[in-house]
Amino acid sequence: MFAEINGIRCFYEFDGQGEEVVTLIHALGAGHWVWDRQVEVLRPHFRVLRYDVRGHGQTDKPPGPYSLELFAQDLAALLDVLGIPAAHLVGLSMGGMIAQTFALNYPDRVKSLVLADTSSRYPPESRQQFEERAKIAETQGIEPLIEPALERWFTPEFARTHPEVIERYRRMLRANDPKAYAAAARAIAQLDLTSRLGTIRVPTLVVVGEDDPGTPPAMAREIAAAISGARLEILPGRHMTQEESAEAFNRLLLEFLKSAK
Repeated sequence: MFAEINGIRCFYEFDGQGEEVVTLIHALGAGHWVWDRQVEVLRPHFRVLRYDVRGHGQTDKPPGPYSLELFAQDLAALLDVLGIPAAHLVGLSMGGMIAQTFALNYPDRVKSLVLADTSSRYPPESRQQFEERAKIAETQGIEPLIEPALERWFTPEFARTHPEVIERYRRMLRANDPKAYAAAARAIAQLDLTSRLGTIRVPTLVVVGEDDPGTPPAMAREIAAAISGARLEILPGRHMTQEESAEAFNRLLLEFLKSAK
């Protein structure tokens, strides 16, 4: 389905049972379907909203610049259109950054946070890496970025034993619009939220892959330490724990969300 929000046409799916809403926010270069394994377990207990972030999937891809603030405004507008006053937010990587930004800017609209394989700030060298990826996308297209991304996202063992999953993610990355990808990469390079996280007062679960090279456990620990009462869980795998460690991820997710109702 599509909704007109904040000047763009946004693709979303919204279904499931229950009174409370869980909103799933995907990673850079990804799309709503990366949450397929989670939707299966959430639908019997919650209404589940997932969508393609601006510049991704079937949502419009207007010219940049983009920002985390703009992504959060898009989410607020989508919730408004759907008549959702507040929701549980589950964000993966860039999605976790959007969730943190949203929680800081719209605190009354967040019931709980699940922040997976994400960060609350980047050091200068990481910011430079995102700028380099943005320039590659603009000058050479997405293709040179695909295999390095897959290596960051999945362990070699998982890639070897699940070639069909890797191929699906490869096709997803290849479908990205280079200019929109670059705009989103530059948006998350500006991430700097750590000093503000202490104002978040909702139940928070932080999840990270033990071998995540992009947002390593040290970044997850920093988030968990900054948010009062936050719980940290480290799972096997790299960056896409919701896929590589889906069973453990789903068990944690459902247990946490039920307790946060």
